[in-house]
Amino acid sequence: MQWLAKLIYFKILGWQVVGNTDFSKNVVKKAVIIAVPHTSWHDFYIGILLRAVVNVKTNFVGKKELFVFPIGWFFKALGGAPINRKSKENKVETIAKLFEEKEEFRITLAPEGTRKKVTEWRTGFYFIAKQAKVPVIMFTLDFENKQNKISEPFYPTDDAAADFEFMHNFFKGVKGKVPEYS
Repeated sequence: MQWLAKLIYFKILGWQVVGNTDFSKNVVKKAVIIAVPHTSWHDFYIGILLRAVVNVKTNFVGKKELFVFPIGWFFKALGGAPINRKSKENKVETIAKLFEEKEEFRITLAPEGTRKKVTEWRTGFYFIAKQAKVPVIMFTLDFENKQNKISEPFYPTDDAAADFEFMHNFFKGVKGKVPEYS
């Protein structure tokens, strides 16, 4: 399947991977992966193609309403897990525990939490990484340049303000599929 993903990603769609292109060779077994900007449903298939191209297994969570028959089985097969966004359960703790339970686990999240324009990211991904003691790996969804730039693993420090400034700078100037939401 990797050859098919590469054909679609590189040849048909004309995308490229830049930055930490050795990601698949130096795979971090556990990480929180963040994708920015999240402006369209097109981000999903670009992300699925990217993980096949770099040959890295990842997981994701989505609202439980997405995991209904018939498409729900497809999302689960791709590594998705439904979450109830309305429950009182502490999602940071719940997801952080998954890292303890698994030998290999990489979860991909969109810090914006929506495909619309936001002024501030949700912080759950950051606290998941801190609690699970795993790095954050960033990748861009740059539709203007047709690039997925992948960062080196970044371990959150005790200075959240500096960490968020560092992460925001990685995504500076990147335009999503819907540029006005970037």
